[in-house]
Amino acid sequence: MRRAGRFFQTLSLLSALLLAAPAGAVDLKAAAEVKLASGPAPSAAPAGARVYFIEPADGATLSSPFKVVFGLTGMGVAPAGVQNDKTGHHHLLINQPPVDLGQPLPMTEQVLHFGGGQTETTVTLPPGRHTLQLVLGDWKHQPHAAPVASPLITVTVR
Repeated sequence: MRRAGRFFQTLSLLSALLLAAPAGAVDLKAAAEVKLASGPAPSAAPAGARVYFIEPADGATLSSPFKVVFGLTGMGVAPAGVQNDKTGHHHLLINQPPVDLGQPLPMTEQVLHFGGGQTETTVTLPPGRHTLQLVLGDWKHQPHAAPVASPLITVTVR
């Protein structure tokens, strides 16, 4: 609990700085890149935990939009912000974006967050070959101490 308090205290201070600054005076990109060094360490994942794709299959040829269904064994799903042992929420990485698995995952067009505890989604991608990977994040969107990540799969959109 003490670590969670420091994390939220840091977020509160960052929010206060953003709100107190004159409009346009805060570099939002720099603020988003603030590393919470005093924040909580990554959550532990149980041995044998595994995240995987139920669909689509690796090598599938699909029409866009297509359905993506996430699978998880050895852990449970909990929404972001809910700190429970042996739980996490899904993130879908599209086309191998560079991510630091030691930090909270960024929210971009290539890193989709499912912080509500969703276990499936519909994805729209342009024609061509694309890679997909699932990464489980803990309550603060950070990959677990030993990251729980699926193998990379490739799909072709026609």
